[in-house]
Amino acid sequence: MRVIVADDQPEIRSAMRLLLEQEPGVSIVGEAGETRDLLAEVQAVGLDVLMLDWELPGAHGDGAARGGLLTTLRSYCPGLRVIALSSRPEARGAALAAGADAFVSKGDPPERLLAALHAVAAMS
Repeated sequence: MRVIVADDQPEIRSAMRLLLEQEPGVSIVGEAGETRDLLAEVQAVGLDVLMLDWELPGAHGDGAARGGLLTTLRSYCPGLRVIALSSRPEARGAALAAGADAFVSKGDPPERLLAALHAVAAMS
């Protein structure tokens, strides 16, 4: 499973990379710290799952605008599964309504992120 991690905080990206690299069958194929970089990464590499910081810089606007971003990303990579991440658990409803396949709070234990990853991978 090919994964891109998109978060503006390098320490979050690093921790997620460390966690995900331990999972059998998971390959980190890119990272992005803002929306412009994310769009370039998704166009450049094939991927299966995107770990997306729901407040990623450059993705201005409300849930509808972020839904537009997801539509754009999926036009580049059909079948893309998106796990929205946020330090604000209350963002769950907006993320799922905008088209994210799963939501994980950044305060959740790592096992929850891994469970979401495997759940969205099983959707394919």
